[in-house]
Amino acid sequence: MTEAPGTSPGPAASAAAIAADVRSGRRSASAVTEQSLAAIAAGDGEVNAFALVTADSARRRAEEIDARVAAGADPGPLAGVPVALKDNLCTRGVPTTCCSRILDGWCPPYDATVVERLAAAGAVVVGKSNMDEFAMGSSTETSAFGPTRNPRDTSRVPGGSSGGSAAAVAAGFTPIALGSDTGGSVRQPAALCGVVGMKPTYGTVSRYGLVAFASSLDQVGPLAATVADAALLFDIIGGHDERDTTSLDRPAPRLASVVDQGVDGMTIGVLAEYLEGADPAVAGRIAQAAEVLAAAGARVEEVSVPEVRLGLSAYYLIAPAEASSNLARYDGVRYGLRVDAEDTVEMNVATRSAGFGAEVKRRIMLGTYALSAGYLDAYYGQALRVRTRIIDGFAVAYERCDALLGPTAPTTAFELGAKLDDPLSMYLSDVCTIPSNLAGHPAISVPFGTGSDGLPVGAQVLAPALAEATMFKVAAVLEAGAPVGGAA
Repeated sequence: MTEAPGTSPGPAASAAAIAADVRSGRRSASAVTEQSLAAIAAGDGEVNAFALVTADSARRRAEEIDARVAAGADPGPLAGVPVALKDNLCTRGVPTTCCSRILDGWCPPYDATVVERLAAAGAVVVGKSNMDEFAMGSSTETSAFGPTRNPRDTSRVPGGSSGGSAAAVAAGFTPIALGSDTGGSVRQPAALCGVVGMKPTYGTVSRYGLVAFASSLDQVGPLAATVADAALLFDIIGGHDERDTTSLDRPAPRLASVVDQGVDGMTIGVLAEYLEGADPAVAGRIAQAAEVLAAAGARVEEVSVPEVRLGLSAYYLIAPAEASSNLARYDGVRYGLRVDAEDTVEMNVATRSAGFGAEVKRRIMLGTYALSAGYLDAYYGQALRVRTRIIDGFAVAYERCDALLGPTAPTTAFELGAKLDDPLSMYLSDVCTIPSNLAGHPAISVPFGTGSDGLPVGAQVLAPALAEATMFKVAAVLEAGAPVGGAA
């Protein structure tokens, strides 16, 4: 299934179009589901986008939706739409492993809130998508189920950690998917695979049932073939949830109705720091994106937020510290894997040694060190102060600008294995996405042409907290004006 660079097996029909057909009776949910399952069976052997395909339950679900349509009921705005769920979203009675050996065989007794909301909207879950173990990675190469490959060129990575979800959409297995974004894990794979990926404002989408990595940073977000489908998916999963104490007690922004309103009169800032170190072809595409926005009536100017240069350093103290705490629960007693030993302490050590992969162990040790006596204020405390500076830096920029523009990733997709032995180089893949997580702000990646290697480039739009509507208006203009093929 190796594709020529810049090509793809082709996206599925839009989620909105599928749902409209199913609700009207023009197509059956069962037929749509079979088409998705057939595409997965034909192509996922090489791509490896799925950790688990739930074919039987998907077929039963499709039959239920068809019965509702036949009875004159409306199954919802995603009626019959196949969807892939990242394997860190709890699904009742279905294995949820975070692609880690330590959760081998664990089946949650409940659904995540976003899974419940998808079901209420009529969606059909066709499987759990592959991911970097516990969402720790930028290439989907740390999974216990083996690496996912980029459908645009299967010698390349799909990005991470939601690489399976991005690949599922890019390969046309499903029109939409859910991922989680802690430091760019929805947006960066979206950019590398040439699909749309969005990180919402922190607190607008429930984290209940999302297996925690870094609780102050994690956020569930949509991946889709189009901006409109991403907006539709956000409208369904967003909103207050009393079971999530970090959920904002206010209505989430509504996006589907505003996507096509344009950017006339907006001020868009091109973020200078995000172009530092970017591949020249990627930087060239962002310059073209700025021209598209200017032609659509926006005022475009260069903006500097120097504080974002500190984002990578702060993130790799805060996120591992929170991971060290969150992953302490996997001790061989309550969940998944247990390696027997002579006493409880040895059992804990043996289980965690066998169950966690190298990258997860690296981050647990880094986080435990940052939280240890004598180092807490020097490292973790200092990182929190830097986080505040980044928030303040963005606030100054948003006094002048409605939204900001920059690359999602500094390069296009790199070769499988190229960065596995160089963690710092791997971490730099998220240098343009991490600041939005630290600030809690929304951001979206939109495909915008290709680089000099013919692989997709993602243009990233950033906006203030709760300004998703503004962000999606900009994203839609970029999508409509994106170049087709050719090097920048």
